[in-house]
Amino acid sequence: MYETTYHRPSSIDDAVALFKKGSDSKYLAGGHTLLPVMKQRLAQPSDVIDLARIPALVGVSATADALVIKAATTYYDILTSADAKKAIPAIVHLTSVLGDPAVRYRGTIGGSIANNDPAADYPAAVVALDATVKTNKRSIKADDFFKGLFTTALEDGEIITEISFPIPAKAAYAKMRHPASRFALTGVFVAKTKSGDVRVAATGASQNGVMRVPAIEAALKANWSAGAIDSVTISADGLMADIHGSATYRANLVKVMAQRAVAAAG
Repeated sequence: MYETTYHRPSSIDDAVALFKKGSDSKYLAGGHTLLPVMKQRLAQPSDVIDLARIPALVGVSATADALVIKAATTYYDILTSADAKKAIPAIVHLTSVLGDPAVRYRGTIGGSIANNDPAADYPAAVVALDATVKTNKRSIKADDFFKGLFTTALEDGEIITEISFPIPAKAAYAKMRHPASRFALTGVFVAKTKSGDVRVAATGASQNGVMRVPAIEAALKANWSAGAIDSVTISADGLMADIHGSATYRANLVKVMAQRAVAAAG
């Protein structure tokens, strides 16, 4: 690891000021992306700015219409939140199958979506639930936030402050986990809004990161049942292929995981 200067600001404004002072600053949330690449000397930030202890970035709350999760809230805090369990149980389930206990104690929701890792779980929930990502500068709708592999709409130095999830009528998440890393070989989040619209998002499948699945959305809007997906064909074009599974295998997983998620949603 290269030498760096570590900062622990107490406010968002302090974090932004520290970021601007550094020649190549990086924000640190849970650390599961930044620290490994620093250890491998693939990143050499001049300054590391830890956001985890900023009070304004931690907490879970719910209204009649939305579940709001602050960006530096850990997975463990989401798992144990009574508000999250009541408002959107599917998010709590997603969190329970994410990583392992060590990851869940340190990882944060903001860190997860800021990187748009192709196998991360939370981007699927953000897109399927049509969430709004709020930063220290603006609000960004889910469909505008994720721009491609490891790429988002965040500008240099911009900080995610919270994610607002509209409460759905029904929702669920199902994924095929890699047995060692627990990353999603493919995961699918399905959601039916209170107005009857359907959104389906898959992670771990597309070469561009999280993706919506219009064919399954259309089938479920016509008939919300696992059987409605039987006749849907998912194209393998643009899907990932690696030692863990071919593009064709992942295309089938999108369909199978969607069916499992719909069955779980009821």
